[in-house]
Amino acid sequence: MHLNQSQTGRVRRRDRRGRGIRGPLTPPELPVTRSRAQVFDDLVLDAVERLERLWARELANVEFLVEDVPKVPRGVTAEDGIPFSRLETARSGRARIIVYRRPVEIRTKDPEEMALLVYDTVVEEVANLLGLEPETVDPEA
Repeated sequence: MHLNQSQTGRVRRRDRRGRGIRGPLTPPELPVTRSRAQVFDDLVLDAVERLERLWARELANVEFLVEDVPKVPRGVTAEDGIPFSRLETARSGRARIIVYRRPVEIRTKDPEEMALLVYDTVVEEVANLLGLEPETVDPEA
């Protein structure tokens, strides 16, 4: 049975060669369809949520961001190192922790290693912000 637009409210394209109507192989809500950037965002969010359980009050004025690559000032070379993250503080007491996706992706081989590096990076920046050692920020890490 062939449905037209008036019956379904949407346009269906002709099945020209008998292969069926083409469309996505998986529903968009399944993890297989998530981009690398979306997966990385989730890793950072997971790390932040884990730390907020321990340091909710201290992290209330902290904004966590993800950028693809750092803006490297002129004169800085690869030998100087490409950072995984950056901490920015303001006199108002607000702070921003920025995690860079591409440097982390390049230095990891698998998803588990990337999740661990993202978590360690966020813990280090929170430790820098609070003036503590990373082992104090998360004793289980």
